[in-house]
Amino acid sequence: MIRTYVILTILCLYQIYTSFGQDCPSKQELQSALRQVHKLLSAHETSYLQSIRSLRKKLNLLQSAAARQNTKASNGTCPKLEVPNNGKKLGKVLAVGHEVHFLCEPGYELVGSESRVCQESLSWSGQQSSCRNINECSSTPCLNGGTCVDDVSRFLCTCAKGWTGATCQTPVLTFFTVVTNASTSTSTSSPSVSPSALPSSPFMHPSRCTQFLGSTRCSCEAGFTISGRDSNLCIDIDECEVFHMGQAGRLCVHNCVNTPGGYRCTCPPGYNLTRDSRNCKDIDECETRQHNCTREQICVNTYGGFQCVRVECPRIRNATYVKTSPVRCERNPCPVDNKACSQAPNSVSFHYLSVVSNMSAPRVLFRVSAIRVLGDTLRFGLLGSRGRRHFTVQRSGRQTGQLLLVSPVQGPATLEAEVEMSELERRATLGRYITKVTLFVSPYGF
Repeated sequence: MIRTYVILTILCLYQIYTSFGQDCPSKQELQSALRQVHKLLSAHETSYLQSIRSLRKKLNLLQSAAARQNTKASNGTCPKLEVPNNGKKLGKVLAVGHEVHFLCEPGYELVGSESRVCQESLSWSGQQSSCRNINECSSTPCLNGGTCVDDVSRFLCTCAKGWTGATCQTPVLTFFTVVTNASTSTSTSSPSVSPSALPSSPFMHPSRCTQFLGSTRCSCEAGFTISGRDSNLCIDIDECEVFHMGQAGRLCVHNCVNTPGGYRCTCPPGYNLTRDSRNCKDIDECETRQHNCTREQICVNTYGGFQCVRVECPRIRNATYVKTSPVRCERNPCPVDNKACSQAPNSVSFHYLSVVSNMSAPRVLFRVSAIRVLGDTLRFGLLGSRGRRHFTVQRSGRQTGQLLLVSPVQGPATLEAEVEMSELERRATLGRYITKVTLFVSPYGF
């Protein structure tokens, strides 16, 4: 390029001289012209080099800015999530890939996502979480025409006439025997049967009789009725038998025990009565520390009891695992030439669920999700399981699969299922992740 420029310059000088009719320049003139050309070329070369340096500097600045932006993105955090009113937030780390969980206080239900993950876009997955007051009156707990008033974590029943109790479940019964015949009245009201002659039992006692205008009226306390044979005798009403089924279902969800003048509901071991004295609520032995699990074991609360489980990492030939959490094992890095190790699961997670007997199906039990996908395909499948006919696995999203219970299970029973999530690139496996789900089925259906 420079040689061409020199030749063009010399030709230009030659044209200048010839255009004025002058002879060819002398040697000194030619050398002077060449020196001028050299200076001109040096100036252009300096300008060219300065332009190159300026362009290179700009490119370096652009590269540095891009690197800083990438570093900021990789080290960035998601915005802080607020604790919902009447609830709790579990998890403080706001970095990419970390989860935050939400719980509500008793008497409130969660609206929105129970768990949210910080995504690479520095935004949270799922919906905003809040705690909404549970309407305890929605299940119509007040029986026999009672009116329900909702309150925080409880309800109050205003009972109709003739009924009492927390859910208006106990009848207030007073029976009268009216004898209008004076002679009959005299015979029935006279102490023909003395109180000492009446049977001695808490389930029967003498009636209260009064005479008015030639007739006798006998009455009993609530929960008793006049004996069909003798108006002087009150016998207990067996509410468990008479009112076994009411407008809102069974009088007692589990078991009814008749008592003198009333009744009481009982629950199986591991349950307590709820405030309505009719339903049963499971006792969380793990939370209340009413268990005998060792430090090496995990306490899993079940309906009516608890289970002590011990998580052990799998023993697979040519692969080793380390426990990264109480319920998760990660595979150690594999040697480059160890193909058998690379085909072993990258991680194995353990999860334990408790359900009631004969729970309605189909029902989603568990979801498995990938935060990010390396390959072009994500596949979900069901491996070996105890009670396989009760389970199936299906995809519920681009990066999520779910384990379903497809048929009811009669308790007590323990079922196991292994859900596999595989990442593939052009049908070649990049990674395998196993989730072992253990299902403890209670013998009771409430």
